[in-house]
Amino acid sequence: MGNEKDTVRQILTELGDTWAVVGLSNNQDRAAYGVAQVLQRYGKRVVPVHPKAETVHGEQGYPSLEAIPFDVDVVDVFVNSELAGAVADEAVAKGAKAVWFQLGVVDEAAYDRTTEAGLEMVMNRCPAIEIPALG
Repeated sequence: MGNEKDTVRQILTELGDTWAVVGLSNNQDRAAYGVAQVLQRYGKRVVPVHPKAETVHGEQGYPSLEAIPFDVDVVDVFVNSELAGAVADEAVAKGAKAVWFQLGVVDEAAYDRTTEAGLEMVMNRCPAIEIPALG
């Protein structure tokens, strides 16, 4: 495994600007809502993935990763750890370049599967904290 800080930088700056945010809805009290705003401020296209398929921050939502009719670069996961592994597997199937598990989301087996499939991945970190620190 490489240096995690290098992986964070690579995901945020080199792997593409289309981020599918799993768990993003119009609930402004949820962390995903604010994090998605920060990502947009830094030039990322944020694609909401939520069973409600709501439009959030001006972007059409989809009920699943599979339902998104275009490529995504990074899958940002805002679901609990018990559900996160399945989302990582869907990200691999979708052809994403990276998976990002948010603060508090940890699944070592999913990390192993995802990185073995050739994707970059970080766990238990927040891009809204990491991206301003890149400066």
